[in-house]
Amino acid sequence: MNLFIILAAINGFLAVALGAFGAHGLEGKVSERMIEIWKTGVTYQMFHAGGLFVVALLMERFSNTGLLSSAGWSFLIGIVLFSGSLYILTLSGVKILGAITPLGGVAFLIGWVLIIIAAVKG
Repeated sequence: MNLFIILAAINGFLAVALGAFGAHGLEGKVSERMIEIWKTGVTYQMFHAGGLFVVALLMERFSNTGLLSSAGWSFLIGIVLFSGSLYILTLSGVKILGAITPLGGVAFLIGWVLIIIAAVKG
């Protein structure tokens, strides 16, 4: 069982469900600006669910799984911090949560750099 395949599938599922909720459940309840923020969270969550699949597949190909595992965890942390903060910001309107979002972005960047390093060392 590959944990990152499971995490990828869960996040893909959640991105679709949250995207549908944003499109249908939030309409008329929050501003268009907040819906755009929600969509950004959904988009980044889906992209990085794909990134988690990539990590899982690369772990079978490369022997340097430590870097790849770190990349996967970095993506998951990024999803929670980046997308999660945008979802909560949209629902709550608490703007200070926007300060958390860049930390998730940094986690995404670290994950991609770790994949690059693993491939170069691979």
